[in-house]
Amino acid sequence: MEAYVLVLVLVVFAFIIAGLSIRIIRPYEKGLVERLGRYQRTLDSGLNLIIPFFDTVLKVDMREIVLDVPPQLVITKDNVSVEVDCIIYCQVTDPVRARYEIANYIMASSKLAQTNIRNVVGEMDLDQSLSSRDTINAQLRDVLDTATDKWGVKVNRVEIQRIDPPADITEAMSRQMKAERDKRAVILVAEGDRRAAIERAEGSKRSAILEAEGYAEAVQKKADAERYRQIAVAEGEAKAILNVFSAIHEGKPDEELITLKYLDMLPRLADKPANKIFLPFEASGIISALSAMVEGIREDKAQSAPAA
Repeated sequence: MEAYVLVLVLVVFAFIIAGLSIRIIRPYEKGLVERLGRYQRTLDSGLNLIIPFFDTVLKVDMREIVLDVPPQLVITKDNVSVEVDCIIYCQVTDPVRARYEIANYIMASSKLAQTNIRNVVGEMDLDQSLSSRDTINAQLRDVLDTATDKWGVKVNRVEIQRIDPPADITEAMSRQMKAERDKRAVILVAEGDRRAAIERAEGSKRSAILEAEGYAEAVQKKADAERYRQIAVAEGEAKAILNVFSAIHEGKPDEELITLKYLDMLPRLADKPANKIFLPFEASGIISALSAMVEGIREDKAQSAPAA
């Protein structure tokens, strides 16, 4: 009976020793083994064995954490008080240094961020701080990452959540933006009116040019038609003259008949608008004599006609 109790005690003791010797480390953790108060080794995720009663395991979370930095009142370069709020994304890269180099790296990182926010934003004026959030984020990340590197902590990202100027500054900025928008609207309307006027002027000019070109083309065609008409008339008259000349030569006329026909043609030639005949003053007597001669010829022919 006593042997049975002893075995049972030994089994229970063995289970207790086994339980104290086994440590399970999760995937996002690292285990720091301290033996009699001295750092011994680092345990990875999974099942690990330690020496019970001598070894102590301290677990360090390796996941990225988010630190919400309390809002800070910062005075800008142009003496405007603004309230700045930001968040920090950081994670442990070296669990040994994060455990033994700093007592509380979370609080230390938060305090360090508050101090550097005042330094970075304090070197900018209000307009620059409001429009340069990416620059502020980058500068804060570089400063914090350099400072926390010796703690085994890496700052991955810093984000400025808000930068709030005083109420009177905000109201003044709102009025300024409204005035700027109104000015841009007036400029756009004026620019639209100017372009519309230019387009109307261009349209009127093109219309006038087309009208002038049409009129010039019409005048040209009219002039060509008139020229062709005059050429045709001249060619017809030339053919008529040739026909008359041929008929006269075929009839073998005497000089008196030729003179009579010539005098008959003079009024017809002068009757054309395009024909102009200039006779010297001295020729009037000759023309009178020729007229008298023609009349005499006609009377002789008239007298001789019944006799025949």
